[in-house]
Amino acid sequence: MKNKRNKGFTLLLVITLIALIGIIVSLITEASNTMLFQSNKDYLEACQRNLIVSGLAWSKINIKKDSRDISGKMIELDVTELNIRGSSLTVNLSSPAKTRPQVRIRTSCSRGRQNLASDRTYTIGQ
Repeated sequence: MKNKRNKGFTLLLVITLIALIGIIVSLITEASNTMLFQSNKDYLEACQRNLIVSGLAWSKINIKKDSRDISGKMIELDVTELNIRGSSLTVNLSSPAKTRPQVRIRTSCSRGRQNLASDRTYTIGQ
């Protein structure tokens, strides 16, 4: 009779341990998904900053050249050298009279199911 009681206790102990391990694994999985999401978001923000700085540098060089044929036109720059998958960079230069030149930079980049897009206007100091 004592043998049956021990076997039941062992079975209950194993079931309880399996349930605890399942809870721990679900907590670890949730934490790792959160970390993965945050790392992807940080990566996209860094890529976006790189695209904006590249657009500003390109704009500053072309404003110094005083090229009138690109003013007011949307120009999509080639960003393949930056090695950012799913990214685009569009620049629109404008030189209003008696004010500092302005540039409108549109960026977009994606990673996995996350997308990050930006459309801002910057004033270029000469």
